[in-house]
Amino acid sequence: MPTGAITNYIDVAQLTLLAFWFFFFALVFWIRREDKREGYPLEAQTMRGTRTKPGFPPMPKPKTFVMPHTGTKVVKPGPDQPQYKVNAEPVAPFPGAALAPIGDPMKANVGPGSYAMRLEEPDLTVDGRPRIVPMKVAKHFEVVGKDPDPRGMPVRGCDGAQGGTVKELWVDRSEPQIRYLEVEAGGGKRVLLPITMCVVKGKKGYVDVTSITGAQFAGAPTLKSYDQITMREEDMVTAYYGGGTLYATPGRGEPLL
Repeated sequence: MPTGAITNYIDVAQLTLLAFWFFFFALVFWIRREDKREGYPLEAQTMRGTRTKPGFPPMPKPKTFVMPHTGTKVVKPGPDQPQYKVNAEPVAPFPGAALAPIGDPMKANVGPGSYAMRLEEPDLTVDGRPRIVPMKVAKHFEVVGKDPDPRGMPVRGCDGAQGGTVKELWVDRSEPQIRYLEVEAGGGKRVLLPITMCVVKGKKGYVDVTSITGAQFAGAPTLKSYDQITMREEDMVTAYYGGGTLYATPGRGEPLL
């Protein structure tokens, strides 16, 4: 028999190839099962209602993750947190039909206005401090002299109406940059405006927002504490302005042609 042969039909090279195939299949199976710790089992809409579809491979066994700094225990996969109410209904009587908002579309929590039910805890830095805070807390932050300081500037909506005045800047301690503008809207209400959803017109002296109207600033979500923001509140704030890109005015929900 040739070198490396075990029998007339099996040699070391064949065994090595079979071992590689088995290892690769086991690796893909394990990775595909582990990625089902988030967002699974899937929900499928049928004519009889909603049912879950774990799919293949099966769901992994629950595992407890202990979060750093806070010690919070998160079990995945585990019981999902209660979802918020979606104020919408299907536009047609078949599974998977698009949802149309009911009542005020800006508060329907659907489409671009939907958000994830993240933890009611602030995102933390590596040393355990709240990551996103106002500059009154992160006192070592400042606006570079050559950049416009939006504090004191009026904020205008997509209709040109003033929705409030910028009172404070919220910064990211981990990635030194501005994340939110704190706006005083009607009646003294304080709301946050994501910096990515506005343009600071330094030479003109105002902040321009195209996603919502001036009057809709008063309906933006508020925070439990104005010294920090939780991860869920971050999603809720961003979702409100994201929902305005489609629902702020009736014309935005209609086709272009």
